[in-house]
Amino acid sequence: MNPNESTALHILHVLSALILLAFTFFAFAAPEASRKKVMIWTGIANLVILLTGIRMWQGLYGFSGGWVIVKLVAWLGLAAIAGIAFRKREKAGGLMWASLALAAIAVVMVYARPF
Repeated sequence: MNPNESTALHILHVLSALILLAFTFFAFAAPEASRKKVMIWTGIANLVILLTGIRMWQGLYGFSGGWVIVKLVAWLGLAAIAGIAFRKREKAGGLMWASLALAAIAVVMVYARPF
């Protein structure tokens, strides 16, 4: 993989993850009127995370490494929480902790690569 492509993919991936996490937390306190805007931004961020992540997995690791599956499951869980946040306002505290835990698991999987 070209080093410039790798750098661009990493920047887009991390920026999209930050946008996803920010709008997920925004969804816990946002008024119902802003639901469409939040869902659009989280959807775009999720798509960019998926596309850049798969390309980096292919280019850097050749689709090997079971740790990526754990990272994908954590990403899917985090992607779902933004939509749940508007419907389950009474469970905001637990969902915020779950969001942080899933994000931490995804980051640990990248650096530790346990399997």
